[in-house]
Amino acid sequence: MRENLVRRLGEAGPLFPGIVGYDDSVIPQVVNAILSQHDFVLLGLRGQAKTRLLRALVALLDEAVAVMPGCEINDDPLAPLCRACRTRVSEMGDDLPVAWLPRERRLVEKLATPDVTIADMIGDVDPIKAARGGLELSDELTMHYGLLPRAHRCIFAINELPDLAGKIQVGLFNILQEGDVQIKGYPVRLPLDVVMTFTANPEDYTARGKIVTPLKDRIGSEIRTHYPQTRREGMRITGQEAWTARSGDAAGAPRIPPYISEIVEEVAFVARGHAKIDKRSGVSQRMPITCVENAVSNAERRALVNREPAAAVRVADVYAALPSITGKFELEYEGELRGADQVARDVIRTAVGRVFEGWFGTVDAAAVVEWFDLGGTLDLGDSTSAAELLEQTGQIHGLHELAGHLRVDAGEPPPVRASAVEFIIEGLYAQKKISRNDAWRYSAVETKRRTAMTPEQVFETDVRVPPGKKKYYN
Repeated sequence: MRENLVRRLGEAGPLFPGIVGYDDSVIPQVVNAILSQHDFVLLGLRGQAKTRLLRALVALLDEAVAVMPGCEINDDPLAPLCRACRTRVSEMGDDLPVAWLPRERRLVEKLATPDVTIADMIGDVDPIKAARGGLELSDELTMHYGLLPRAHRCIFAINELPDLAGKIQVGLFNILQEGDVQIKGYPVRLPLDVVMTFTANPEDYTARGKIVTPLKDRIGSEIRTHYPQTRREGMRITGQEAWTARSGDAAGAPRIPPYISEIVEEVAFVARGHAKIDKRSGVSQRMPITCVENAVSNAERRALVNREPAAAVRVADVYAALPSITGKFELEYEGELRGADQVARDVIRTAVGRVFEGWFGTVDAAAVVEWFDLGGTLDLGDSTSAAELLEQTGQIHGLHELAGHLRVDAGEPPPVRASAVEFIIEGLYAQKKISRNDAWRYSAVETKRRTAMTPEQVFETDVRVPPGKKKYYN
C-alpha cells in the first residue's frame, strides 16, 4: 500500500474518488498514517463516510497477488505460513500451481456486535478435523482460522469498534503490536501481513461501549471525520449519492431547481445546530440524500396524478419528505415535548428562510406582501398542479416577475415556473412577512390583519360563539 500510495501521490487526480470535503482535513491524515505504516481508526458521528473511505483503500493495493490455491489464509507461494502450504511447497516444488487474488477481494469487513467470539475473530481448534485426519488436537492442521487470519495480505476493517466486547478487543493486542496471532493457547504463531483499520462513533463511548485503553494505545493513528463544512460540499455529496434519475416514467425525471438543492442541504445544517436536536448523536449526511429522493418522488407523484408532461420539485415536496427526515436525528427533552414532525417543520422553515435570503436579500417584494395585507389568500399544497398554482398566483402583482431572480423566465415549463413562484411565497412565509396554516392557506400576518379590522370585527374573531347562540358585548 505504501509503495502504491507514493506512486499515486505523484500523479494527478484524486486519491479516493467519491470522497467529498476531506481533501484538506481527513485524507492528508489517512495518507500520513499509511506512509507511517500505521493501523488507524476513523472516529466520527454517523453518516460521515467512514466505511466508504475504508473501502476506497482497496485502490491502493496491487491489482492481484499470487496465493496458494485453496489456502484459507491467502498464503504467499514464496513464503507460506501454514503447515499445510509449507508441506505442499516442499512436495511439489516448482510444479506447484498458483492462484491470483484480485484487489476487490482483499478487503475483509466485520461489523462489531456483542455476540462476536474469539473463535470468530482469531480462530479455534476444530475437533472434526482432528477426528477425520487422526490428528492430535494440538496439531496445527486441526486449527480453524477466524476472520483475522483469513485477512492475511489484506485490509481488515472492523466497523463500530466500541460495540466489540472488551475481551475480544484484548484478542487484537498481538496483531497490532507484534503482528501475529495465537490460536487457542497452542504454540502456533502466524506472523500475518494485515492492515488493521477501524471505525467508531464517539457517542458509543458512553451509550453502548468503549475502546479499551490498551487497544487505543496500540492503534497508530486516530483520525477524526466530520460533516460537510459548506453547503456546496453537501450538495455535491447528495448529488452523487441520491437516486434522482427516474428513467422510464410517464412524467420523466423530475427537475430539481438549484434553490431546492440548497434548501435540502441547508435542512441538514440547520438540524445540526438546532437547540431541540441532540448534537452528540449528530445528523447523518444520509438525511439530505433520502430527503431529496423523497421530494423527487412526491413531485413525480403529483405530475402523474395531474397528467403533467414534466415535473419539478417544489418546497412543498420537501415538507412532504418529512418521513425521510424525522428518523435521522435524536431529540433533546424539549424536542420530545414538541414532537419530531413539528421540529422537522421548524427546521425546514428556517432552511427555506436562509436560502431565500441568499437569493432575494436585496430584492423588494413589498408588492407581494401588500396583496396579502389587503386580504388576499392562496390555497396551495403539494398536490396542486402547476397550471392551477400559476393561475392562482397570476393575480398577485409582481410575483411572477420575481422569478427572474431565480433565472426562471416565461419560456420555462409550467412546473419549473410554479416551483419558483411557490419558493418565493414560502420564503416570505419563512421570513414571517405573510402567514400560512397547516392546510397551506397563505394570508396576511395576523397582527397586520387585526390592525385593519374594526373593533366589532376584532371581537367577532376573538369570541368564539357556538352557532345559534346570541352574541352579547358592550
